[in-house]
Amino acid sequence: MKINYTHRIFGLDIVRATAILLVVFSHMRWIMPNLPKIIEQVLSIFGVLGVEIFFVLSGFLIGKILLNDFLKDNYNFNSVKYFWKRRWFRTLPNYFLILIINIFISKLIQQELPNSLWKYFFFLHNFSSELPPFFMESWSLSIEEFTYLLLPFSLLLLSFLKLKTLKIIQFRNCILLLLLLFFVSKVVYHFSLENESVVFWNINLRTTVIYRIDAIFYGVLASYFYITKKEKWYQFSNIFLIFGFLVLGVIHTLIAIGILNFTDNLFFWNVLYLPIISISIAFMIPYFTKIKTATKWILNPISFISITSYAIYLLHNSVVLHLMKHYYPVENLSTNSIVFYCFIYLLITLILSYVLYRFFEKPMTDLRENNSKKYSNEL
Repeated sequence: MKINYTHRIFGLDIVRATAILLVVFSHMRWIMPNLPKIIEQVLSIFGVLGVEIFFVLSGFLIGKILLNDFLKDNYNFNSVKYFWKRRWFRTLPNYFLILIINIFISKLIQQELPNSLWKYFFFLHNFSSELPPFFMESWSLSIEEFTYLLLPFSLLLLSFLKLKTLKIIQFRNCILLLLLLFFVSKVVYHFSLENESVVFWNINLRTTVIYRIDAIFYGVLASYFYITKKEKWYQFSNIFLIFGFLVLGVIHTLIAIGILNFTDNLFFWNVLYLPIISISIAFMIPYFTKIKTATKWILNPISFISITSYAIYLLHNSVVLHLMKHYYPVENLSTNSIVFYCFIYLLITLILSYVLYRFFEKPMTDLRENNSKKYSNEL
């Protein structure tokens, strides 16, 4: 099947492809033992940034959809159901398929399954507690799914209240209130839990739903400015891009040289670090919305990675890398062998991701489109 790259904003494909490559390269550090500490830290940060980019981009895209829906006079529960159908046809089939495959793999290689396995079927495994050591990429999907529930319901509540304020202002205030709520949740975390290490922070705060939904809401807030301030959005996009890169660069330079080390700066890490990352990424989005296309030799590979990014995300670690490391351990491999191992890992990931996209994900999204046409005809 030839993938259709038309009707896409190429700049956002660049953002999405960058995000998934950062995540995949980050996990490649588990193939390469005895890496210099600085390289291992950089690769670790790649993983953090990659997922945060996904969150902000997702928020930007669903924010545009929900804001346009909310501004209509007939925003009601049917509007919410329609939104859910479209999102769930996109996210749930792949998720449940790979979850079942992960369960099968654990049985196959005789690894213990978590006692809370049932929670994975309801995205509750990392809702308010530590992320279990099973299908660990799924943490970000829980955050996405609860956003899909929380935001439309919040907007639906606003529509029922029939406030006199302009709906565009109601939308903005709703997002700001939700951002404040989840900012406060991190403050509560900071004063109620004592971090033991970065590892503890990673599985108890960074990957926990009740502390992290705000990452997506920064993207939603960006969509508000895209729709209401479009002229300035494009006019200052270069400045916004530079600002975003500068903030990311300065923050991570200060981390690298020890000024913002974890032990002495717990408030920064618990409360400020992740929101600053999200805001910085949101500032970069305007620049990439300007990039509509590119020459084919650039456009095709980037668009391919972008379109298959969801499949890559679900498969690359807990399926491909997990099985490879189980059957072909990397310990005691020569440098050349490790390079070849990495190449095979990437190749298998890309092939399987294309297969998943072509024969499962795409048919599911085609069903979504058919349902959407039926819904439109009924209106």
